[in-house]
Amino acid sequence: MPKNFKKELEWRGLIQDVTNGFEDEISKKSVSAYIGFDPTSDSLHIGSLVQLIILRHFQLCGHKPIVLIGGATGMIGDPSGKSKERNLLSAEVIEKNILSLKTQFSKFLDFDEKKPNAAVLVNNYDWNSKLNIIDFFRDFGKLLTVNYMMSKDSVKKRLSSTDASDGMSFTEFTYQLFQSYDFYYLKENYNCSIQMGGSDQWGNITSGIELIRKKNGKKAYALTCPLITKSDGSKFGKTEEGNVWLDRNKTSPYKFYQYWMNSSDEDSNKYIKVFTFAEKEFIEKITDDHKKEPHLRKLQKYIAEEITKMVHSEQDLNNVKNASSILFGKNTKEDLSNIDENTFLDIFNGVPNKKLKKFDLDECELVEDLLMKTNFFKSNSEIRRLINQNSISVNKNKIDSVSKITNINLINDKYILIQKGKKNYYLISIIS
Repeated sequence: MPKNFKKELEWRGLIQDVTNGFEDEISKKSVSAYIGFDPTSDSLHIGSLVQLIILRHFQLCGHKPIVLIGGATGMIGDPSGKSKERNLLSAEVIEKNILSLKTQFSKFLDFDEKKPNAAVLVNNYDWNSKLNIIDFFRDFGKLLTVNYMMSKDSVKKRLSSTDASDGMSFTEFTYQLFQSYDFYYLKENYNCSIQMGGSDQWGNITSGIELIRKKNGKKAYALTCPLITKSDGSKFGKTEEGNVWLDRNKTSPYKFYQYWMNSSDEDSNKYIKVFTFAEKEFIEKITDDHKKEPHLRKLQKYIAEEITKMVHSEQDLNNVKNASSILFGKNTKEDLSNIDENTFLDIFNGVPNKKLKKFDLDECELVEDLLMKTNFFKSNSEIRRLINQNSISVNKNKIDSVSKITNINLINDKYILIQKGKKNYYLISIIS
């Protein structure tokens, strides 16, 4: 028997606000709900992950999720949480972004049309592009007063912000009306009675409920989730390099995995409930185990593994786990050879590196000759001393004074990894 959607979200800490009557509506056998995503990029980042997780819970509970891509509203720009108006995107850029996003949605939701609660993907450009502006403002614009729209936090905060020196354009002000019309349209054409989203969308969502009530007297409902924050006050989903993306070309699976591995214990206690589908009993046990042996980082490992599998694949997870263990000296030469080039470079990003011409490599007879060409060591005598102490590895193989260069196989046909002791790595790139 499917779980109760509201109760499932409650114990996971995923409910911020909910309208009256929501619980009765969700207790029905199957209802439809939607969450909107703006196609402002060709990839979602992990700030959108909560919404995808909620839609998946919704479908697992037997209900029908609708993914709305804001092809039209993305051209307008949502003022919620913004101090400045966003740059408007062209229809061509938005269409390209939508094609990329469809692949990411399918990792979380089942779109198999043969199933009664199959997920549906819609683009609000399909109906908004057909609107007649005079008819729209006459039939819908009059239903939400300016006073009502100005009372919403997303508008009030924007207008009162000291950064908002340019004010808010009429285009951006109408976003609330267009999002409300989306809810009305989905209610009429898809029997969608619920809109969900982040807590910053509460004003826009309840405006949609008001529009539906005034236009046709029907009832609609809303649920929002809290915005995820980090315990140290830094922004969730941000690193020094910027956003953590779901697209492997923007954030590699290795860096994606490491983001979750580097989470604090306090954050991980929250993340395991929010970002995984583990049962309550399992979460309580692993959380308790983690407290007993925090150095093993059981929570972080479980979260990182589950989310990497979900967003990328089982194979990607195996690759990054294999790659991660390299830094702790557990890998072999064969393991190094099996890592793709991008992941390999991610691991050793920032370590001292040197480019060496193939001609210079061919000149070397012994591995010791190669090391002398690197400038990674203080002197040739240091190299000989470390070799005698069995403290130098090349491509994870210990070398001695007679190790020949012909025994060295290039990693990905172009790299040689040198290790001094346990933690000091150096990278040589062979160029033609």
